[in-house]
This record gives sequence, structure tokens and C-alpha cells, in this order.
Amino acid sequence: MKRLPLTGIRVLDLSRILAAPLAAQSLGDLGAEVIKIEPLEGDPYRTLYTAPGHPKGEHNYFWMLTNRNKKSIAIDLKNPASRAAFDKLIGSTDVFVTNMPLHVRDRLGVRYDDLRALNHKLVYASFTAYGEKGPQASKTGYDSTAWWSRSGMMDIIRPGPESAPARPAPAMGDSTSGVSLFAAISAALYRRERTGKGSYVSTSLLANGIWANSVLTQAVLCKSTYQRRPPREQATNALNNIYQSGDGRWFFIALGNEDRQWPWLLDVFGDESLRQDLRFSTSSARHANAGALITILDQLFASQGWSYWSETLDRHNITFSETSTMEEVAHDRQALDSGVLVPVEGTPGVDYTVATPVFFAHMYPRPAGRAPDLGEHTDVLLKELGMTQEEIAHLRSIGALL
Repeated sequence: MKRLPLTGIRVLDLSRILAAPLAAQSLGDLGAEVIKIEPLEGDPYRTLYTAPGHPKGEHNYFWMLTNRNKKSIAIDLKNPASRAAFDKLIGSTDVFVTNMPLHVRDRLGVRYDDLRALNHKLVYASFTAYGEKGPQASKTGYDSTAWWSRSGMMDIIRPGPESAPARPAPAMGDSTSGVSLFAAISAALYRRERTGKGSYVSTSLLANGIWANSVLTQAVLCKSTYQRRPPREQATNALNNIYQSGDGRWFFIALGNEDRQWPWLLDVFGDESLRQDLRFSTSSARHANAGALITILDQLFASQGWSYWSETLDRHNITFSETSTMEEVAHDRQALDSGVLVPVEGTPGVDYTVATPVFFAHMYPRPAGRAPDLGEHTDVLLKELGMTQEEIAHLRSIGALL
């Protein structure tokens, strides 16, 4: 196996919950050493999997997803005695990741200027809910509020125009936002390689939410009129819609090149009356009569089970996908074979985890290991900084360490 691209990079992760820790973990998957700085009581994310509304099980899936292969040091940054050890760590660090609220960074002395004084080559990666300027820079937020709700996505993802806004699933915004921060850090490391200078990079849930919803946002910025989407049965394009097979499987067809692919879909059905129907003879006619076409396609697709349609649509080069359940996603053969789901080590009873969605040819990410226990690596890391066991014991006796 070739040397991973970020081997030799040290990352300090002073962040909580999900997006920023995922960015740090992505660096670790590509070879970096990632040290998670936790308060003495631990990251509250450690217990989030027990909260109401989340899937119930014996494994801490939240924690293992975002903190695999990291080292954990539990330290009180407000205590001057242990703060000296943290400052030493900063001196040997390449990337510092944080999503602490801005006023908390002030109180802890971990603003960029504080840490740059200790290490001018440091890449400082900042994550916030709403950005770092403007009247809401200090406003707290989660992906459900700042990413989903504020970006407009919660409003547009409705079954119909009169339906309530869609409720978000856990961490969709956090996951995609973490990749954005990972990309910013990677660019800053490249700049440092060329110039020798550190950088301050940042992103936010709001920025990533609007980016994810950028097509419709740009449409409105261009003075286009946005109307809420109609129900499935009244969609404006019957060939970019959801259908159900006779045995109850929902699936989505998407004919991106409609004029070329419409005859292919007619071949799927072999229905000459549909081929001769003037209501559907051109793309403009199909759009004008989309509701009638949806009714016909509903009847046709209900005539056979999913195995038939899956094979037939594939054979006729129709772009489609089944609507997978979460149980099916966890056993998706294509996801396994293409490296989207990868084996995980050190967690009995769990075989796979979700990979960072970045791939290098002929270079495989670090094997996914377990996430650390609270403060598991405190002594080892402090000894690497030159502290003796007696000094570590003293810090622990005064409550500066776990």
C-alpha cells in the first residue's frame, strides 16, 4: 500500500457533535494523526445515540462514525497548568479544527491569533452555524436549523404544496458540511506546502445549506419565480418522477435526454397505443399532458413486480433507481464493492462503516478502527511532549486532567 497523502500531518480536533469532527476524521482517513481534545466530562456527542428519536441499539454509532482512529486527550483548558501542555501540542500541530462558539474561543484563548502566536504555520479550520460576520455570527445552530431550515430545503422538500415542511433526517447537513471543511483544510495545506504560511479557513452550516440548495437559490437570484412543487401525481414532468411496481417497490426514473430516451421507454412497455397517442408525441406535449401520462405509467408499472421492471429498464438503458430502505443501504452490494462501505475493526458485532467519500487510485484509506475512549491517550501524548509521569500525576491530582 502506498504512503497515504496526509501521513505526518498532526491534527488537533477541538470540536463537538458532528460536522467539524467529521472533517478531522476525513484527514485521519488519509493518513493524518488526529488528536481529539475533550473536556473532562467528555464530548456530549458520546451520548447522543441514546436521545429520543434515534435508532436504538447497543453500539454508539454516532461516536464511531465521526471519531474512528482518533486519539483522545481529556484536559481542562481553563486550568493554567494543563493549558501549558495544550500550548505545547499546538507547537507541533499542523491543523487545528474547532467549532466552539466564538465567545467560547475568546474565553479559552483559542482564537486564531492566540494560536498563530504559538505556531505561525498552523492551519486553523473554523466551523460555525451562520458564519463569522453579520448580526447572527454568534447564533447557535444545528444542521436541522441552520442547514435544513434556513437554507429553504425544508420548505421545498414537501410531498405537496399544502403539506407541512419536511422533517430532516439526522446529520445530513453535518455530513456534507464536514466535507467542505475538509476541502478547505486540504487547500490550505497545499498553500502552506508552497508558501510555508499557515491559513485561517472556515465554513458554516448556512453556507453549505444554501450551496446544497444552490440551483433554486440561483434561480430566485436571477428573478425567476419559484412555485412549490405539486404532488407526485401532478408533477410537471412524468419522465422525471417516482413510480411504484406491482409488488409495492417505489423507484425513480429520470430521462435526462427525453427526446432520445422516450422511444426507449416505449419499447419497455411495447404499448402501440401509447406510441400513437398525440398527447405524448413531443416533449412539449408530454409536459402539457404530464398528469395524464403519469396516470398511464402508474397503471403500466403496477402490472409487473419490481424484479421484472429492474431487469427490463436496465436492458433498455433507462436511468432509474429503486428507493432503498435503510436496511438495504446497509447491505448495498455496489456500495460495498466500490468502497462506500468499508470494514471496521475493533468493534465486535459491527462489520462495516461509512467511508470518507474521497478516493485515490491505488491508494487505500487507513483501515477504519474504533473511536477512542474518553482520555484514552492522555498519558501517552503528554509523555511525548516531555512530561514525566510525576508531572502528569500532579495535573491529575489538581483536576486538570481526567
